[in-house]
Amino acid sequence: MRKGSGVIGGRVRGWQRKWREGSKIEKVELQSMVMWHVMPWIFFLSWGSLPLGLTLRHEPVPLVLGWSLIAVAAAQCVHANRTVRRSVDHYLKRAEMPRRDLAVARALMGTAVALAIALAAIGGAKEEMLSFATLFFAVPYGQALAFAVPVRSFLVHFAVLDVVVVGAYAAAGLRGVQLVGLAVVIAFAGLLTLMSSRCGAWTLSVMWESVRAREVEARLAVAEERLRFGRDLHDVMGRNLAVIALKSELAVQLARRGRPEAVDQMVEVQRIAQESQREVREVVRGYREADLAVELAGAQGVLEAAGIDCRVSGSSAGLSIPVQSALGWVVREATTNVLRHGDAQRCDITLTITDERTSLVVENDGVPDAPPEGRKGSGLAGLRERLAAVDGTLDFASKDGHFRLAAEVPLVVPRDDRGHPRDDDQQDDRQQHQQGGHQYQQQDTERVTP
Repeated sequence: MRKGSGVIGGRVRGWQRKWREGSKIEKVELQSMVMWHVMPWIFFLSWGSLPLGLTLRHEPVPLVLGWSLIAVAAAQCVHANRTVRRSVDHYLKRAEMPRRDLAVARALMGTAVALAIALAAIGGAKEEMLSFATLFFAVPYGQALAFAVPVRSFLVHFAVLDVVVVGAYAAAGLRGVQLVGLAVVIAFAGLLTLMSSRCGAWTLSVMWESVRAREVEARLAVAEERLRFGRDLHDVMGRNLAVIALKSELAVQLARRGRPEAVDQMVEVQRIAQESQREVREVVRGYREADLAVELAGAQGVLEAAGIDCRVSGSSAGLSIPVQSALGWVVREATTNVLRHGDAQRCDITLTITDERTSLVVENDGVPDAPPEGRKGSGLAGLRERLAAVDGTLDFASKDGHFRLAAEVPLVVPRDDRGHPRDDDQQDDRQQHQQGGHQYQQQDTERVTP
């Protein structure tokens, strides 16, 4: 018993964790699936089993027909539960049309209607209860059909079904008002299943299309930025590389003739190469820098569009470009984490400027109790590296469903000899290139000195 309860508890905790980790649209789809699974059983209890079972005549034939009818109705519910996932996937264009499932649903409904007509022919139950049962028989089939075919085809199918069932009941002896009521009942069942199934599936389809549109928009934005970056690099490097190629060719010709001007040409090539390196770094630095005010406004807009109440306090006016760039990346990463992890309802972004340091704090709720397994992203580690380049710090903590991210950057950012924010790797590269340049000049001097 204890082992069994532990297994059940583990499954429940797994479902809870999966629910917390899911996106909003995944939760909406899960709720819709639960509703579509439960709906046939609700109608089975209220229309297809209890009213019929309580009004059966206590004779062998009516009892056999009646309980066989209830068993077939239960089989309809089981089949509807087993196939609703495939039917919805077909409507959302994830899978092929489930033709076999439709055929089985149609066969079960036909069997149930045949049993109901036989029961009506012998007077084995009250006629109004048989009408309720007939109303139920069309629900599981209508649910499967609503996901599989367009609305017009659905209405045509149910119109044909209505005519066939009413004709069969007329052959069994029903007349006048009873047949009219039966036709109305079947039409009502069709409209009910169409509205409850098709409308929900259409809502899911629109939501998924919106998600895919946002993904495509993001990919297009990235592609456009790459094109812009490529054009900038082409503009910077195209002319300089052409000049380097010409001067190198000239230096080769001069060297072959023993002319000392070859050294001057190679020194010029070295100067152009170093200048090109500096210009490329300027392009990359401009590509990486972020405007903090723009990032704050963009984060607020994106979060509010996602249904998250976002409040931004503080102004970035007066901050230097390196500080804004570093904190802008913090805002980007924090916004991404709020959207991707958990189910936040509120997010507060606070920017505080003191005499010596600038701090940015991002707090949000809706954080799962435990991080998803296998999700160890490198975003926060990358932020630490960016902030370390400007002597900044990054701290974060998660507690009671809330996540707090705090970044601090000094107002005076360390700079190199060109006035740019200090970057140790780039500084080491520049020193190596300068040492290499001096060594090259010394070798050339030795080569042309008698």
